[in-house]
Amino acid sequence: MTHGITLIAGLGNPGPDYAETRHNAGFRFLDALLSGTGERLRHEAKFGGDLARVTIAGQPVWLLAPTEFMNHSGRALSRFAQFYKIAPAQMLVVHDELDLPPGAVRLKMGGGAGGHNGLTDIIEQLASPDFARLRIGIGHPGSAAQVVSYVLKKAPRSEQDLIDEAIARAVQLVGEIVQGQFEKVMNSLHTQ
Repeated sequence: MTHGITLIAGLGNPGPDYAETRHNAGFRFLDALLSGTGERLRHEAKFGGDLARVTIAGQPVWLLAPTEFMNHSGRALSRFAQFYKIAPAQMLVVHDELDLPPGAVRLKMGGGAGGHNGLTDIIEQLASPDFARLRIGIGHPGSAAQVVSYVLKKAPRSEQDLIDEAIARAVQLVGEIVQGQFEKVMNSLHTQ
């Protein structure tokens, strides 16, 4: 068994204008994870994020939604990780993924940012790429010039339903992720 997960960070952009956009898949994951627990995210200004502490698979886990814009997501993670002495290997970052179709979700260990500005900032702020990523597929508009407007728009209902189903599948496996059973989760998610 590898390291377990102590911190799950969901990425998105703050505010009602962005709440339903494709880029906010990470926030939607946290909402789904908290649904039915009675817990909610609470703002912590010193970290620049909204936080909750929950128990998953018998282990205490922090949930963090950075409240700065996506391109500055790393600030909140870095502040929080330094304060609580959490290593990158103990983090799961949940984000939207252009290179996967709506309905797909993949777990990845480490690696580059793949053009995702939120991941770029996290890697820079942590000075490490060695954190787990849960990649929620949102599809690609077909042209690099269209990416910014695409991720900042709401997906059509048919696509959003697929994205929500992918999030629900990942939430069902979050206990195994927290316990560090990454290969098992990868096998489950990647064969669907």
